[in-house]
Amino acid sequence: MLLRVRVALPDRPGSLAQVTKVLGAAGADITQVTVLDRGDGRAVDDITVFCPESTPREALLKSLQSVEEVTVEGIWTTREAPGTYPELEILKYITTAGDRALTTLVDSLPVLFSADWAATTTTAGSRVVYASWRAPREIAIPGAVPSRPLAMTLDDGLHLIHAPLPPLALTLLLARSEGPAFHRIEVHRLTRILEIFLSLPATERSVARQLRK
Repeated sequence: MLLRVRVALPDRPGSLAQVTKVLGAAGADITQVTVLDRGDGRAVDDITVFCPESTPREALLKSLQSVEEVTVEGIWTTREAPGTYPELEILKYITTAGDRALTTLVDSLPVLFSADWAATTTTAGSRVVYASWRAPREIAIPGAVPSRPLAMTLDDGLHLIHAPLPPLALTLLLARSEGPAFHRIEVHRLTRILEIFLSLPATERSVARQLRK
């Protein structure tokens, strides 16, 4: 199984080596490391690992907690294939999807962001326009629609990115139930993807098609 591990650690030589050594000893095969943040002597890294099904997450967590000055922010499942430039692949599919551009985007986002589900609703929240397969039946907009994509955590622990799609009078929700809250780099990444999506000629046609259903 593929897991995403997010750790905060000292930003100095040797710190990441200690983390990777512990992960390897616990049976995890590291496939990718992404630096999310650096500053004030600390770094935040996302590490993608492959583990046998028999390796419990608790074992990884316990091993990492034994490393001095390392904080584990989350360990959760991911479907994103590491090292494949997934944004480029998805944007290629979207640009050729025609009237299916919106559904292609929504179905792809959970994979891109190691999330559970994504959905678009009308700005008033009165109708779900399209939702990915793991989305709940009842989806409500959490408060007012923000002016730009915004990360938040609801009272029940669900992590969200709430993003407006103003030219379409829609709002987009991307949800993660396990693992850490969405990082600001993930919010920025989604913002850029949505900017490209909204610039495509087929975008309005794909939304109109969903609204007719």
